[in-house]
Amino acid sequence: MASTAGPISVAVLDDRYEPLPCVMNTLRLLEEEGVFLLSGYVGTPTLTRALPFIKQYAQEHDEDLAVVGVFTGAQPQREPPYVEYVFNIRASYRQEMMALVDQFWRAGAREFGVFYQIDAYGRSGTDGVARGLARRGATIAAEATYARGARFEDDMSLAVKTLREGRVDVVLCTGVYQGCAAFIRSAKDLGWNVPISNLSFVGSEALLGLLTEHGRKAGRDYTRAIINSQVVPSYDDLTLPGVREYRAPHGQEQPCDPALTARSPLHAAELQLRQSGRFHQCQGHRRGPAPRQGPISQGAGSGRVSESAARLRPGHRRPAELSGRTGTRAWTASTSLTWKTTSGCPSPTGRPR
Repeated sequence: MASTAGPISVAVLDDRYEPLPCVMNTLRLLEEEGVFLLSGYVGTPTLTRALPFIKQYAQEHDEDLAVVGVFTGAQPQREPPYVEYVFNIRASYRQEMMALVDQFWRAGAREFGVFYQIDAYGRSGTDGVARGLARRGATIAAEATYARGARFEDDMSLAVKTLREGRVDVVLCTGVYQGCAAFIRSAKDLGWNVPISNLSFVGSEALLGLLTEHGRKAGRDYTRAIINSQVVPSYDDLTLPGVREYRAPHGQEQPCDPALTARSPLHAAELQLRQSGRFHQCQGHRRGPAPRQGPISQGAGSGRVSESAARLRPGHRRPAELSGRTGTRAWTASTSLTWKTTSGCPSPTGRPR
């Protein structure tokens, strides 16, 4: 990897989506690898454990550290005391869920149920539902949970029963593809066809793959009325410069990784490459006596990271968040076994649109 400042050295460590390895990896990167920029954090329960150490290290060593392009959309990195150390590119889970509440409310839903993973990630998404409903004087009608590490083969009938007895019009899920797909499968098997929605982090392609493969074996459709939110534009929308850039290495006629989430790392890498040019005489992630042109966060807020990712202004700092422009889009499973954008959510049974 190279930039205007020369080659960049990248150290890659795997935390296996587990908090303790994430903390240990973070300390190793800071203390042994001597990095000036951290990126690639995936999960909420992992990043939230690492943030206190990042803050403490930056303060004790008077370092201008920055975490850029995290995959999670949780709130802790968007609020004090950690917001000054993180540059967020994607929309938050709160923003996604509030947008989904808006969509389903306009479609006629009034009773909202939630199904979520029991951890910081699950609570973050559920908080967004609660906030979106509070703006309308409503509350969550029923909720059910599952433990991290759930598998597609697990029986989620109890969770389905709990939400069904709550007579909800729609279920908003905050989880990962195995657990959420298991919930959808259990709901369909019990004859419950309520609209079910998932956040972008769920792993849309993996979820759709599990449901379609199981559907082939069972001889039924498990993808009806499934709505997922996303924080990147459609990979088929070639009118957007960012999409064309993403597809360019593969050629317009050649298949590329269609994952809805695959483009987030591209935007983060683009920002890091541009930002690294500000560190004169500094090779890669190594810290040293190189002169700097102001805080990393301020520099990251200047310029533009693809027209489809984030339009940033110099020194722009929101009251509780330093980030690029964020947006949320709704996608629905199509009969061609892929995801397609949708302008609205399905109307709940018995409710007028």
